[in-house]
Amino acid sequence: MGNCHTVGPNEALVVSGGCCGSDYKQYVFGGWAWAWWCISDTQRLSLEVMTILCRCENIETSEGVPLFVTGVAQVKIMTEKELLAVACEQFLGKNVQDIKNVVLQTLEGHLRSILGTLTVEQIYQDRDQFAKLVREVAAPDVGRMGIEILSFTIKDVYDKVDYLSSLGKTQTAVVQRDADIGVAEAERDAGIREAECKKEMLDVKFMADTKIADSKRAFELQKSAFSEEVNVKTAEAQLAYELQGAREQQKIRQEEIEIEVVQRKKQIAVEAQEILRTDKELISTVRRPAEAEAHRIQQIAEGEKVKQVLLAQAEAEKIRKIGEAEAAVIEAMGKAEAERMKLKAEAYQKYGDAAKMALVLEALPQIAAKIAAPLTKVDEIVVLSGDNSKVTSEVNRLLAELPASVHALTGVDLSKIPLIKNVTGAQV
Repeated sequence: MGNCHTVGPNEALVVSGGCCGSDYKQYVFGGWAWAWWCISDTQRLSLEVMTILCRCENIETSEGVPLFVTGVAQVKIMTEKELLAVACEQFLGKNVQDIKNVVLQTLEGHLRSILGTLTVEQIYQDRDQFAKLVREVAAPDVGRMGIEILSFTIKDVYDKVDYLSSLGKTQTAVVQRDADIGVAEAERDAGIREAECKKEMLDVKFMADTKIADSKRAFELQKSAFSEEVNVKTAEAQLAYELQGAREQQKIRQEEIEIEVVQRKKQIAVEAQEILRTDKELISTVRRPAEAEAHRIQQIAEGEKVKQVLLAQAEAEKIRKIGEAEAAVIEAMGKAEAERMKLKAEAYQKYGDAAKMALVLEALPQIAAKIAAPLTKVDEIVVLSGDNSKVTSEVNRLLAELPASVHALTGVDLSKIPLIKNVTGAQV
């Protein structure tokens, strides 16, 4: 069995060893690797940037001037597989300080050799070129160790024999001399230029005063002419303004009328839409319910109609049945009455006028009762006549007319009855 080893991007993991004496090596950075127990070995190598401070003291230049130079280098181990394998062969098992010491010795050696080929002025005045030269010379050597020089800069250059300060003093003196000469020449030129400027200023002032006077006079004349012209233009402008104002007012009024027309059209359209909405609302709230109610009432009426028709048919059937029954009864009664009348007629025929006379006499009380029925509602009858014989004569006249009335109604002549004949004859 074994273990799974992980490593970050700033560190390299080297797994060596294996079964059957294998010499295979695995280089991993920013990943993981598997290592067998007892037969595999794992080692780590830092890939972080290393800062190296190079100091070269009392190194003579090509002119023999001893200098003290301090440089700063940024280096790191390269991650290409071949170069990483080279770096692991040389530095695996060493700490970072040991690696720095190896690189430091290499850089200092190249720095010393390059300082011996340059002058103080070349080193001091062009530090970037000096640092670039060191990088170019030292890069192949450290590259063969699997290390890359990221940057190399010159931090400080100085000496203890005041060579650099002497160069500075000479240059400072030259600059100071040139500055003093320049100041003096500038002050001289400034004085001359100041006098010339004052003279030119006075000339210009006199000419300017003259021109100011001429300009003032011309200004006053022109001002008068301008005032007159301004007044005329002002009057014309005022009239034009008023005319334009009237035109603008007319345009505004026309626009207002057009706006009112548009508003009226919009209002008419809105009213038309409102009418349509109201119509639809009435249709939905009144007409439709009314139609539904009318349909309901119509259905109820048709149902009532059918009911009434059925009731009428039933009533008619009832009446027809009753009528048929009554007709049968009446027919039977008629037949019985006819039989009775037939028998009565036969009896009347047998008895003759005497029978008829008996019937009339039986009916006379009933006829008299019917005729006198209205008089039953009269409480008192007063006959106004001063002559008692007149009342008697009226009664006798009514009795005399009675047989004729009965004869007209029944065809029976009561005058043939002896008693009535005697009474009516006596009256006659």
